[in-house]
Amino acid sequence: MELRLYNSFSRKKEIFKPIKNGSVGIYTCGPTVYDYAHIGNFRTFIFEDLLKRWLLHLGYNVNHIMNITDLDDKTIKKANFENVDLKTITDRYSSYFMEDLEWLKIIPANDFPKATDHIQNMINMIQILLDKNFAYTENDGSVYFDISSFQKYGHLTRIDIKNQKQTVRISEDEYDKDSPNDFALWKGWKKEDGNIVWDAPWGKGRPGWHIECSAMSINTLGEHFDIHCGGVDNMFPHHENEIAQSECSTGKQFVNYWLHSEFLLVDGAKMSKSLNNFYKIKDLKKNRFCPESIRYQLLSGHYRSKISFSLDRKHESDKIIERITNFDILLNQKKQKISPSNSLPNAYSEFSKAMNDDLNTPRALAVFFDWMKSESKKIKNNSLGTDELLAAKNFLDIFNSIFDFVKAEPLIIPIKIKDMLKSRQKARKDKDWILSDEIRNSLRIEGWIVEDTPNGQKLRKA
Repeated sequence: MELRLYNSFSRKKEIFKPIKNGSVGIYTCGPTVYDYAHIGNFRTFIFEDLLKRWLLHLGYNVNHIMNITDLDDKTIKKANFENVDLKTITDRYSSYFMEDLEWLKIIPANDFPKATDHIQNMINMIQILLDKNFAYTENDGSVYFDISSFQKYGHLTRIDIKNQKQTVRISEDEYDKDSPNDFALWKGWKKEDGNIVWDAPWGKGRPGWHIECSAMSINTLGEHFDIHCGGVDNMFPHHENEIAQSECSTGKQFVNYWLHSEFLLVDGAKMSKSLNNFYKIKDLKKNRFCPESIRYQLLSGHYRSKISFSLDRKHESDKIIERITNFDILLNQKKQKISPSNSLPNAYSEFSKAMNDDLNTPRALAVFFDWMKSESKKIKNNSLGTDELLAAKNFLDIFNSIFDFVKAEPLIIPIKIKDMLKSRQKARKDKDWILSDEIRNSLRIEGWIVEDTPNGQKLRKA
């Protein structure tokens, strides 16, 4: 079965066909680094991780870009509130975010571009939009996109702008769905911006939030790429505005497939600080959650369905993770005496069919758990043949490469080794294969073995 993905733009499942055979370019909207990311954010990030892992399993070379929004209304407000410079705020919460990604076993993106590093790209794009008469300037040095100039505006979210109440323009980064107004590409300098200001041909100021993602995605993936992901809350105005300004700037289709994950409920209700259900990863750590249990709760429902995360489900999800982990240990013990093979059980076909059906995780997990129950009985009764044992281990390894539910023993890695691993990662990114091999050999001397996998570098004790 071919991979089918639900395209939010067409509102139907479509057979996935990459622009370039064997390669996929993915852009995912990353965090706004003014505070800790919360569990609702990570519902989206873990869905995107699942998508990437499945594409890697299918054999695609995946180039994944996740931006860091270090410049917008929220980051500036937070810096002003703490009376520190913008970089102090954004570096702090960027670091926390990366720690949370690693702890949750989310494969890092190939690149994490920051908005502040792409200001000139944004200025260039805005100038093109002005030259093509898709945008206009105001007396305060601001630049706005004229949504009436783009006939497809509103297609993603099915908004008929002709029948909507409109004002002339709107400068806020985020606004309600019933406000399809001309939006800010560039915001003229205001007193509260302080020294957060750049020079542009039309006046001093800073970019709007929406132009940031357009400029960064085009700069890293090209004017036309495969997949753009985010939460449903990003559809309007952010993604709608991205499409408009990108396609008007380049004259090309921006993205082929738009994928959006639904909202996460917490204890059956919308997240709210007043309800005390606004969980950050550090809060869940205090409640003794393991990353695998969180991953299970967030992946057990389909990404296009609302699901509820609950502290009360911790015991249930912990037990499931323990069962899978024990099954892995058991198979590893049995497999040590057998030569490897590439065989797979029949259940893999049904599992694969479910995953190819728009990442149908509820069905895929049901197939896996039924199969695991059956295989466990056979192992207990000593009725699992050699070929079946190898097939079982291969399937479990594939399953875990997608979901990463097997609980690993904590591996304490010295800072020196971590630094060597980072240096090797950079060398590989720079295609310096000689240096990469030298660092690999040095790691082996230190007692560590590094393996290159589709999911990145894997480190283990020699």
